[in-house]
Amino acid sequence: MKKPIAGGAGDAAGTVALPHPRTGPRPRRVMLENERLRAALLLAPTVLLLGLFIAYPFVMGVWLSLSSTSVGNVGQFVGVKNFVKAWNDSIFQTAFWNTVWYTGWATLFKLALGMWLALLLNRHFRGKRLVRASMLLPFIVPTVLSTFAWRWMFDPTFSVLNWVLYQGGFITTKLPFLSDGTYALWCAILINTWRGMPFFAITLLAGLQTISTDLHEAASLDGANGWQRFWRVTWPLLKPVTVVVVVFSVIQTFSDFQLIYVLTGGGPANSTHLIATYAYQIGVATGLLGEGAAISLFMLPVLFIVVWVQLRYVRRLEGA
Repeated sequence: MKKPIAGGAGDAAGTVALPHPRTGPRPRRVMLENERLRAALLLAPTVLLLGLFIAYPFVMGVWLSLSSTSVGNVGQFVGVKNFVKAWNDSIFQTAFWNTVWYTGWATLFKLALGMWLALLLNRHFRGKRLVRASMLLPFIVPTVLSTFAWRWMFDPTFSVLNWVLYQGGFITTKLPFLSDGTYALWCAILINTWRGMPFFAITLLAGLQTISTDLHEAASLDGANGWQRFWRVTWPLLKPVTVVVVVFSVIQTFSDFQLIYVLTGGGPANSTHLIATYAYQIGVATGLLGEGAAISLFMLPVLFIVVWVQLRYVRRLEGA
């Protein structure tokens, strides 16, 4: 488009060409309107972080488990030799069964006590909010600090629990809380239950509050007592939430390290080692990085099977 300049002759020498306005969309706007490209841009930081802090350490752990790497020695590829050596190790076998025993009983106690607390906290009483908030204290306190406090209470010489039981006439001799392997493992289960019970209680309480009170009232009118209302109404509706909580608890408890490391260090005589603590002792304390990585990777198939079974159970519940 050409516009004549005022006072000009109107010919080519007296005209100015004006720029044509852009009618098409801008390239940047077109790129942002592409859903696939926008999704890739939004997911890129998360994928980068997951690859950097999860995928890369996992791949390196697998490579170390297949090599003879140690501190100061790059090592060579040895295949499954580290896994075979760990499987035939008597201390590893003890640590493996300790981990299964520890996880099973701790999860069972946390589920039972957490359900009981959730049912109590679901009722209306004075100071309910304060009680609910105080329930989170064991879960909030750092594991190392709380375990040090429990370790003092279980101390073989200055145990406050032994003193209370002795003064109360319940025992005549001191109990070997941490100096006997069986006692020490049950003490660890007790501490883990104390720490994890609030997580179960709060999560199950959230599930209880989604259940309509009309269902319980209808069951009461039909003559159902408290236990029957729980077993026929509450429990079936809480199953999906319960399975999810149990999955998270099993993963966290099976790979627990801090509690045992601070409480017993795997002793006495390696009798309270879990897979995580024994892998640390071999891989870091001893410096055999390849063997330590192989021991730690024994947790992977066990946890995979547990999670797979429980997720299939959740899908079956949803399908029903």
